[in-house]
Amino acid sequence: MSQNLSRRSFLKGTLAAAGALGASAIPSPARGAQGKEIATLIDIRKCIGCEACVEACHEANQAKFPRPKKPFPKMIPASKVKVSDWSEKKDVTDRLTPYNWVFIQEAKVEVNGKQQTFTFPRRCMHCQNPPCANLCPWGAAGKGENGITLINPELCLGGAKCHDVCPWNIPQRQTGVGPYLDLMPSLAGNGVMYKCDRCFNRIKDGDVPACIEVCPENVQRIGPREEMVKEAHRIAEEIGGYIYGEKENGGTNTIYVSPVPFESLDKGIQKGAGKPHLSAVADSMGHAENMGKAMLIAPLAGIAAAVGKFYGFTKKLQGSEEEKR
Repeated sequence: MSQNLSRRSFLKGTLAAAGALGASAIPSPARGAQGKEIATLIDIRKCIGCEACVEACHEANQAKFPRPKKPFPKMIPASKVKVSDWSEKKDVTDRLTPYNWVFIQEAKVEVNGKQQTFTFPRRCMHCQNPPCANLCPWGAAGKGENGITLINPELCLGGAKCHDVCPWNIPQRQTGVGPYLDLMPSLAGNGVMYKCDRCFNRIKDGDVPACIEVCPENVQRIGPREEMVKEAHRIAEEIGGYIYGEKENGGTNTIYVSPVPFESLDKGIQKGAGKPHLSAVADSMGHAENMGKAMLIAPLAGIAAAVGKFYGFTKKLQGSEEEKR
């Protein structure tokens, strides 16, 4: 996959018309889905790896991307938390970063004695019982009734607990942003964690996420979770296929359907930092130990929420003062 925007910029022009036609057939998830968890269904057969979704995500979420202050504060001790700076690598698109919330993963799989290549978008799985939200000591991550898991940049200290407890290690850190700069710049945190927020602001307005709207092949569809699961089973039965996300980690709101086993896809992809696996995942929050931890950190989350509100208020005041100058 390309690591810069040039290929995607070229494709954007050639695929714009096809994407617009495809988007016109996509129903809005906000209509008839209030109060329900919404999920996205990704049909791996359809993806052509064009990265139009990656380009659209970049354009739609520019305002949410981090703008770090440099030089970064020195941590005490220096080895406590490593600096994670992607501000000079914003064009990287072959993995997840604080500036790239969706990427196209490629898997080479042998099917009936012949090698086939499959491509598919990867991003946050938006778990139904997300460990990132339940186990964040500051309550910076949370899940809405619509099934979207968000990280609040005004609460997040960048401690990366969400990354560590996520079965896919999805969230990525950018140093030099967030409340740690004003609260404890050398002693705690080291930035803010970022990931796909499923274009929650667009969904709130009755639109679909940018990645879905622009796709020329209608790889993804979005709607109430029970409908997406039902459709995934229909497709899987029709093609003799397989489903991923219905039960992984207790169930997620990102569901894949594939013509080949996910074990085969997992063996055929590159895995590592920012490149999540596709192996089976047990329900991480189903264990009593993790549920107990979630109860213990609840008081800290309440304190953090108050601090976050104060931090957000002071940042707004600072902004107002700067505008007056």
